Order: sequence, then C-alpha cells, then structure tokens
Amino acid sequence: MSDEDDLWYYNVDDGSVAQGKAASSMSRMGPYPDRASAENALRIAAERNKEADREDDDWKN
Repeated sequence: MSDEDDLWYYNVDDGSVAQGKAASSMSRMGPYPDRASAENALRIAAERNKEADREDDDWKN
C-alpha cells in the first residue's frame, strides 16, 4: 500500500468515509490523516472557510 492509500477521504455524494481514493476526484474531500478527521470533513471545511473570510476582511480593511 502506498502512502496515499493510507489517507482518508470523505465522499460528498453519499457522506461515506473511505481509506484510499475510492471515490472520483469530483466526489471526494481530502486527504485526511485519519478516519475521524475525514468524518469531520464538512465541519473542517466550514471552519477553514470562516477563517479565510476573516483574513479577506482583514486584508480589505
């Protein structure tokens, strides 16, 4: 198994989590280092988006 096969992905189509690139690139989020992180992919993405929005606001002001 390669290093990429050890990583975890979240499937946005059905909400499943899989180790390795099981879903197409258009349907997966990741990679994540572990299953728990992949299970929280949507929450992690939302937090990252909020932080990026704050940084954009700081840059504009």
